[in-house]
Amino acid sequence: MNTAELPVVERLLTLVRLHLGTEVAWASVLAEGRQVIVAAAGETAAMNIVVGDGTDADGSYCVRVLAGRLPAAVGEARRHPVTRDLAVTRDLRIGSYVGVPWRTPDGAVGGMLCCVSRHPDPGLEERSLAYLETVAAMLGDLIGGRELQEHHAAARVERAVRSLFDADGLRMVFQPAVRLSDGVPTAVEALARFDHELFPTPDRAFAAASRFRLGVDLELLAVRRAFAFLPAVPADMMMCVNLSAEALLDDRVQRALLAHADRRIGLEVTEHTQVSDYLALISVTERMRAAGIRIVVDDAGAGYASLKHILQLRPNVIKLDLTLVRDVDTDASRQALARSLVSFARDIGAILVAEGIETPAELEMLRRLGVDYGQGYLLARPASLGRILADHAVLGRRGSSRLDASGPVG
Repeated sequence: MNTAELPVVERLLTLVRLHLGTEVAWASVLAEGRQVIVAAAGETAAMNIVVGDGTDADGSYCVRVLAGRLPAAVGEARRHPVTRDLAVTRDLRIGSYVGVPWRTPDGAVGGMLCCVSRHPDPGLEERSLAYLETVAAMLGDLIGGRELQEHHAAARVERAVRSLFDADGLRMVFQPAVRLSDGVPTAVEALARFDHELFPTPDRAFAAASRFRLGVDLELLAVRRAFAFLPAVPADMMMCVNLSAEALLDDRVQRALLAHADRRIGLEVTEHTQVSDYLALISVTERMRAAGIRIVVDDAGAGYASLKHILQLRPNVIKLDLTLVRDVDTDASRQALARSLVSFARDIGAILVAEGIETPAELEMLRRLGVDYGQGYLLARPASLGRILADHAVLGRRGSSRLDASGPVG
């Protein structure tokens, strides 16, 4: 339903409930086994009715009406043998109900037009059905097939998101950060990967999870999966995990991090959305730092927001944004900015890691500019932890470095 249609539908629902004398009227869509309320009018808060909420259709009055197991009008819902024991009767405080289907242009049932009140209304049926069916026909013209298609699509995405929490829904790969002087890995970054066709890239999976209020849960799952590999990480190598500011403010995430604070962890604070409360975020990162967890900030040099992030969080490790690394061997402006960030990092006692190194020329220029650590496809692609450790075993462990030391830098 587009924004132009919504006021018309809401006005129509208001007229319906006033005509019938009910407390609430709503229009819903039935799709993928769920009933989603798309518009409502009346005392919605008093009856716990929220536009946009979806419920299992099997537990609804509507499915029973459509199947012929419940009359379209129920004057005393708490006494009727079909409805009195339903959870929805209790949850929505339904005392009386009347509902009829609205149909798409091809005649298929698209959803329901329902009117409810908290009080019983034995005379509801006599004055309601013919009128309600007329209004439902109008609703079908207004809402039509497009709304149903949108909810089918949304339901498919929600199912896909929930499948990511299955045992095989999320897998971890790791990409090392190496010392540029000799290629020895000093840290590994844990990266979530999803094999679902709807989520070809991880950012799409996390964005979809956030849409259904599961973003933090998915981040927490990724962290827990990553930490399962900690026993295999060498003693002088750090494991970095990525977390959004929103996730970091979640108590469950904080407990998961602190439970492994003695295991050489780096916390990479991502900034996919604007940070709304820096004071709260700083409080959490300082608590993590005090426990021995390194604070890592990426995208340095990408813009004002990334610089503000660095100044506010005082990271132990700064990642040079790949947009500065790309073509740094031929671009004097990129070289100047990278050189200034090398100096800045040293002045504040932080480590600078260049991301996205893809060519030997970029690698050589970064060395000349004073960048000590790097990450990118030229150095190593994301892979299983076992593969990374095996590939780099030949290099040996040539002592620890500031990047993988156990205590905070500075």
